[in-house]
Amino acid sequence: MRNAAVGKVAELAKQDENIIVMAGDLGFGVWDEFRKKYPKRFINAGICEQGMASIAAGMAMEGKKVYLYSIGNFTTLRCIEQIRNDICYHLADVTILTVGGGFAYGSLGMSHHATEDISMMRSLPEMKVFVPADAVEAEYIVQAAYSEHGPCYIRLGKGGETAVHVKRQDDIRIGEAFRVKEGNDVCIFASGPVITEALAAADMLERQGIMTEIYSFHCIKPIDEATIHKCAAKFNTIITLEEHSRIGGLGSSVSEVIADYGHGTKIVRLGLQDTYADTAGSQSYLRKCCGIDQQSVVDVVKGLLNE
Repeated sequence: MRNAAVGKVAELAKQDENIIVMAGDLGFGVWDEFRKKYPKRFINAGICEQGMASIAAGMAMEGKKVYLYSIGNFTTLRCIEQIRNDICYHLADVTILTVGGGFAYGSLGMSHHATEDISMMRSLPEMKVFVPADAVEAEYIVQAAYSEHGPCYIRLGKGGETAVHVKRQDDIRIGEAFRVKEGNDVCIFASGPVITEALAAADMLERQGIMTEIYSFHCIKPIDEATIHKCAAKFNTIITLEEHSRIGGLGSSVSEVIADYGHGTKIVRLGLQDTYADTAGSQSYLRKCCGIDQQSVVDVVKGLLNE
C-alpha cells in the first residue's frame, strides 16, 4: 500500500512540477527514486512536524501541491494546531500522507499506535479523510485527492497488506463505499486494512450458513450517506469495524447519519474502547487484544443473530 501511494505521487510529479514532498526525517528508502529524480522537490524537514506543517501551508499558498509524509501520530497529534490554523483555515492544498495507521507499528508501543488520528482529522473543517484498505484503493485515492483542492488526510498501512481488490477497480469513487462482498444476513462496514479481518470472519460464518455483506469505507469524510441509508433499510443491524478508537471514526460517522435521519437500525461499533493499547506486539496480536480480529467479529455476529 505504501509503495503504491508513493509511486502514484512520483507519477503525478512527472506532469506537475509544483508537487513537493516533505518528510519528517524518515521514509528515505521508499522515497529514494523520487529524491533522485526531483532532488529540489523533496525536503527533509527533520523531526519538526509543527514547522513542517506550517512550511507546507506557506508553500501551498504560493501555488505548490505539498505532500507531508511521516508516521501516523507524528503528522497529526504533534502538529494539530498548525494543521488547523495554517492548513485547514487557509484551505491550503496540502495532503497529509501518513504511514503506519492503527497498529502497523504495534511493536513500538503506544507512542506509535495511531488510533485517534481519524477522529482528529475528521473534526477539522474542510479536511477530507481517506483510509484505503489495500494498494489498489491507495493508488486510486492518491490520484483522486490530487484532483481535489484543499487539505486531505490519507492514512496508509506500513506495507505488505493483504489485497482486497485483485485488480484495479475503475468504479471506486471519493465519497462512495465499495461493496466487496454481498450477503443478506448481516452487514459490516470496515475502513482500512482491518477489513481483511471482516472478510476472514465472513468466510468462517459462511461455512455456518451466515451470509455477510461487507463494504470498504475508504472515505470517512465525506461519508457515503447513500450506502448507509440503503443498508439501514436492508439490515436491522450494521457493524462497523476500524483499527481506531470507537470515538470519532467510522463508527461515529455512521451513527451520526443513522441518528440524523431517524433510522431505527442498530449500530455495533468495533474498535478500541476508551483506552490505549497498553502493550506492545504485532498488529495481529493487538487486534486480538482489542477485539477487532476475525474471531471477535464472528462472535459479535453470532451473538447478534442469537438475540
